[in-house]
Amino acid sequence: MTARRTSSSPLLARLRDRTPGLAAGLLGGAVAAGLGLGSFAVLVIMLWISSPYPDSGPGGALHVAAALWLLAHGVELVRTDTLSGVPAPVGVTPLLLPALPLWLVHRAARDAASEDEESPTASGRTAWAGVVLGYLPVAAAAALYASGGALRPSWVWTCGCLPVLVMGAAGVGVWTAYGRPSGAVDGVLVLLPPAMRRLVRGADARARLAVAARAAGAGISVVVGGGAALLGVSLVAHGAATRASFLQLTEGWSGRFAVLLLCLALVPNAAVWAAGYAVGPGFVLGAGHVVGPLSSDPAPTLPSFPLLAAVPEAGLGGPAHWAAGVVPLVAGAVVGWFVGRASATGWSRGRTAGAVCWAAVLCAGTVAALAVPAGGPLGVGTLARFGPVWWQVGGAVMGWIAGVGLPVALAVRAWRGRSRGGPRQWVPVPRLSPRKATGGAETAPGTALGAAPGTASGTASGTAPAAVPVEANGPQDDTYDQHDTHARRDQDDTYEPYGFLPAAPETGPGPSSTPWYDDPAHETRWAALKEASTPPEEAPPEEAPPEESPEKPPPTD
Repeated sequence: MTARRTSSSPLLARLRDRTPGLAAGLLGGAVAAGLGLGSFAVLVIMLWISSPYPDSGPGGALHVAAALWLLAHGVELVRTDTLSGVPAPVGVTPLLLPALPLWLVHRAARDAASEDEESPTASGRTAWAGVVLGYLPVAAAAALYASGGALRPSWVWTCGCLPVLVMGAAGVGVWTAYGRPSGAVDGVLVLLPPAMRRLVRGADARARLAVAARAAGAGISVVVGGGAALLGVSLVAHGAATRASFLQLTEGWSGRFAVLLLCLALVPNAAVWAAGYAVGPGFVLGAGHVVGPLSSDPAPTLPSFPLLAAVPEAGLGGPAHWAAGVVPLVAGAVVGWFVGRASATGWSRGRTAGAVCWAAVLCAGTVAALAVPAGGPLGVGTLARFGPVWWQVGGAVMGWIAGVGLPVALAVRAWRGRSRGGPRQWVPVPRLSPRKATGGAETAPGTALGAAPGTASGTASGTAPAAVPVEANGPQDDTYDQHDTHARRDQDDTYEPYGFLPAAPETGPGPSSTPWYDDPAHETRWAALKEASTPPEEAPPEEAPPEESPEKPPPTD
């Protein structure tokens, strides 16, 4: 029992303590990749089995499933079986496909980090590294397997885009498991240049960014949702062409079901295209063919597809096309309303304008980021470009949000500030105590409020003195505001309200809004003024003996 055991090295102890958390992360990442890949494989195999004319065997279907799973991670594919023999890139990523893989990575990292919280030596970095290191080998194996099929992944995109998406989704999962702490955001902000870091750090900057983020979220929802609404209206307007393209594209219920699934996966892409059309730049339907609200170039010969049937006709746009501008107009108004409501608590005009500009930047960046995967190449030559141009759409969104949101935010701020801090109503109030009259004479007890010194406060019948209305925020003469619970006496022997006073929004900070009972300076000053103004005590006058009241005669019957 007294023999000392040889202690292991600190490195081995650290590895032993961290092994459970790292192993759980590795297993979670591998399972997440396997579940996503298996889901795509099951779907493709079901469509292959139900197809009456399969082009290849089950091996080809599995190759297609692996390629689609990589496409869901933003990897560009290359189609080799073309008529010309020239490989054709396929870069349009259906925005609904990444939902499942990214959600699986997010959940795996969140669960691994939640298990690590029970261990005092484990950390979120261990869970994040385990999930990423467990996911990437499965993705590399899937890429190697898909490279032998007709749709081959581009290794540049595989090595660049796929790890970034996985690391980002895992990082968000770990951040969610730890309760979304703000310290993690500060750690990311350290990577920014010093000039930009000063703009986003600090309590005031965080408040502005929080308001701008909420307003930007509302604006993005309006822009993308408005694009989806425009897509629905266009599909209804071109209902005959949409129905004909859907029926002519394939035969059999299995083929039509596959086309329907593809259309559903491409609906978010079409909504982003319609949003680009609404903000002005439009979208590209083949190299050199721009479709916009003002004018549309003749589109090249395109395959019959239901979503492409909703494209507006070529030519100059009319009032029906110009009406799409309502979407960014409403988005800018919504952003301005959100910022104006939050800035009515004391922000200046500059801060309000800064929050609107931040919201515009966030909206533009998000829409531009959505436009990148929503479009892309579908071949070579004329088919080398499809979808909105990200920098044009982002710039247009920023201009709309800033141009419309700024005046709306300032107007809402001014209206709410006026309704909260406007002049009070005139109210009748009584006087607190006898006051010194003009010329140094004391006001007699019972003097009517607002009456001259020496006058009676009422008539012989006991009528109440008349009250004089005064303005609460105006000059105080001989009255007291009923909205304020206390008053203080100044050197000129006048009463001033000492309570909750509204701050002036334009001329800087106004009077203190601290209540009188929480202000230590008020207590000290009040005691000093009370002691200085209290007259010396005089001997009380001798009281006269009470007069004897005459006895009343007894009542007589």
